[in-house]
Amino acid sequence: MSAAYLNELGIVCALGDGPDAVAQSLFAHDAPRGVTMTDTYSPGRELAVGEVAGALPDLSDCVLPMRTRNNALLRMAHAQIRDAVAAAIERFGAHRVAVIVGTSTSGIGEAERALPERRERGDWPSSYHYAQQEIGAPSAFLAAESGARGPAWTISTACSSSAKALASAARLLRAGMADAVIAGGADSLCSFTVSGFSALEAVSLQRCNPFSGNRSGIHIGEGAALFLMTREPGPVRLAGWGETSDAHHMSAPEPQGTGAIAAIEQALARGGIAADEVDYVNLHGTATPQNDAMESRAVMATLGGAVAASSTKALTGHTLGAAGALEAGLCWLAMARNPEHRLPPHWWDGEPDTELPPLDLIAPGRRAAGPLRHVLSNSFAFGGSNAALLFGRG
Repeated sequence: MSAAYLNELGIVCALGDGPDAVAQSLFAHDAPRGVTMTDTYSPGRELAVGEVAGALPDLSDCVLPMRTRNNALLRMAHAQIRDAVAAAIERFGAHRVAVIVGTSTSGIGEAERALPERRERGDWPSSYHYAQQEIGAPSAFLAAESGARGPAWTISTACSSSAKALASAARLLRAGMADAVIAGGADSLCSFTVSGFSALEAVSLQRCNPFSGNRSGIHIGEGAALFLMTREPGPVRLAGWGETSDAHHMSAPEPQGTGAIAAIEQALARGGIAADEVDYVNLHGTATPQNDAMESRAVMATLGGAVAASSTKALTGHTLGAAGALEAGLCWLAMARNPEHRLPPHWWDGEPDTELPPLDLIAPGRRAAGPLRHVLSNSFAFGGSNAALLFGRG
């Protein structure tokens, strides 16, 4: 069966713009980077968020339905792999290059910002178009931006969206339906998501504290991560993946991690490796009481407590539909741009929840004994949508 390689990475998030900037912030061990405090998305209530710093690219050259913050983030990420994408189009033909993007917000933020004028004047502002918030808009934008003319679609399964986009890209390549895929995800900050998770009493007032006995919820982030995936050997390959659906509850995970366990086991089986061959796990690690409890049980049941593990959401925020691809990007950096074998740190207060199985959480500054061979990344979503991605060295 043909392998699917992650050849190039474009990435932007609260940690920085581009692989080098993100890696520098990710592996810093003096203090956690990324997250800042603001009331921009929660007026009168200052919260931690993972916001992309600085101005985003101008989209005035695009038709109005494509002018969204989500698409500006995608333009930033795509610019970093533009030359590689152009070369793939030249080599394979535009109709053999596909686009698969995961998102959950799309252009909801644009509708949110337009609504006050609608209320005041009775009409929508000229800067708003209903099609901005269509879920399919990100993949349509990226196809136009890149010149790719192969299959293009968007996946929206909440926090597993872009992890499933990478698995879908691998299937497309293995089936011979495309020769290259631009795959990843994007989500942008808006009051809608901050308010929604606040209504669930799932938002932390400060930087989140995953797997701590004092954890109190998530903080929202934004970002985009895109890979150019092909069958041609590259630094990292998608060695395996697993996808399951619990249908246990609209927002709460199945407590014992049944679906999560099955997804991890599928990924290992598809990759043809044993559990003890996994060198590092990027945990979903949202810092909510139920998710962390479920995930700790799932990891212990499948991999044991000796594997090095961390949640990076304390650095990036929870980027929702972009989280799977963004955290895959962090794993890619740990495998492909990491000559010192540094491990992504787990930032928390160091006070474990004694009711959870103990995991080997990575202290800042810790390094692996050698290059990472296999890395697992977990993504667990509302509605019990579970995805586990297994990466191998190219």
